[in-house]
Amino acid sequence: MPPGVYEARVVRTTGQRRWLWLIGPGLMVMLADTDAGSIVTAGQSGAVWGYRLLFLQVLLVPVLYLVMELTVRIGIATGKGHAQLIREQFGPHWALLSVGALIVAAVGALVTEFAGIAGVAALFGIPAWAAVLPAAAFLVWLVLAGTYRRVELVGIALGLAELAFVAAALLSHPHLPELARGLSPLQPLGQTGYLALVAANIGAVVMPWMVFYQQGAVLDKGLGPRDLRAARVNTAVGAVATQVVMASVLVAAAVGLHGRAGSLRTVGDLAAALSPALGSTAARVLLTAGILGASLVAAIVVSLALAWAVAEACSRPRSLDHTPRRAPLFYGIYTLAVATGAGLVLGSGSLVGLAVHVEILNAALLPLVLGFLVLLAFRVLQRPYAPALRERLALAGTVAAIVALGLLSVGLSFGL
Repeated sequence: MPPGVYEARVVRTTGQRRWLWLIGPGLMVMLADTDAGSIVTAGQSGAVWGYRLLFLQVLLVPVLYLVMELTVRIGIATGKGHAQLIREQFGPHWALLSVGALIVAAVGALVTEFAGIAGVAALFGIPAWAAVLPAAAFLVWLVLAGTYRRVELVGIALGLAELAFVAAALLSHPHLPELARGLSPLQPLGQTGYLALVAANIGAVVMPWMVFYQQGAVLDKGLGPRDLRAARVNTAVGAVATQVVMASVLVAAAVGLHGRAGSLRTVGDLAAALSPALGSTAARVLLTAGILGASLVAAIVVSLALAWAVAEACSRPRSLDHTPRRAPLFYGIYTLAVATGAGLVLGSGSLVGLAVHVEILNAALLPLVLGFLVLLAFRVLQRPYAPALRERLALAGTVAAIVALGLLSVGLSFGL
C-alpha cells in the first residue's frame, strides 16, 4: 500500500454507537479553529467595534463548512493526505511551497497557543514557564504514548471547555436591539483598524493547518465512503459551534469593554470585560477554562497537521497508531513543533497584537491554501464525489470572494 494511503478500519458498530465513534475529525478541528488567537481576535473586535463585526461570524459559517466538507470528501475519495495529493498532482516543488506556507502558519499559531496559556497563568500570578513547560510536556506525552482515538477524545474534551464563553455571553446580558443591528451586513467601512479586524476574523476562521489536519485525520481514523454522511454532519455541527463561540466572545467583550477601555491590551483585559456580569473570580475561572481548552486542542491539531504534511511530502509513515520507532519523522516533527512554540512564546510581546497579526497572515495565505484545495477537488474527485456544475460554480465563487475580501482587507489594513 502506498505511503499515506490507509485502509478503512473495520468498526463493528451500527446505529447510534457507530455515529458516536464517527464523532471526531470535524468537531475536533473546528474546536481547534477557535484557538487562543481567534478568541483574542474576537475579543478585540468586540472591544473596539462593539457588535459591528458580529455579522461576519454568521457569514463565515457556510464558508467554513464548504471548505472543510470538501476536505473531508477529498480525503475519503482518494485515501490520501493533502500534501501527498499536491505532490502527486502538481509536483514536489508545489508540495514544498504548500508545506512551507503551513510551517509559517503553524509556528505563528503555536506561539499564540502557548502565549494564551501563559496569559491565563498570569491571571493567578503563575510564571509563564511554570504553565508553558508542563503544557508542552503533556502535549508531547499525549501523542507519543497514545493512539489516534485517545488523542481525539482528549482533544474534544479539552475543546468543549470553550463553551464557557457561551455562558459568559449569556450572563453579560447584551442589549438585544444593538446585537440585532450587529447582525446586519450593512456596516460602515473605510477605517483601517476595522478592515484589519475583518481580515483577522477571516484568517481566524479558515486557517491553512485546518485543511491539512482534517484530511490527515480522515485517513488516520480510517473513514470510508459509508462514513461520508456522518462526517458531513460532524463538520456542520463543528462549523456552527466554533462560530457560536467566536460570536460569544465578541458579545461579551462588546458588553464589557466597548466604549470604555477602547481595546484589549492583555488577556487580563478580557477577564475584566467578563467581571461585571460574573464577578472577578468567576470571570478568571471561565476565561482560564476557555482559553486553556482552546489552546491545548489547537496545539494538538496544529502540530499534528504539520507532522502529517511533512511526512506525506517526504513519503514517510505518518499515523498515530504507529510507534515512534516506525514513524520517527512524523513524531519528531510533532515534538519539534510543540517545543518550538513553547520556546518562542517567552520572547513574544503582547498576545493581542501577536494574535491579530497571525490571523491577518492566515488571510494572506488563503489564496494558496484554498486554491490548491479547489484545484484538487476539480482534478481528483470522480463520481459520486465530484462536485456538480452548480456546486463547482458556487464553490469557485465563494472561495474567490472570501480570498478577495481577505486580501483586500489585508492590503487596506497596511495602507497598501
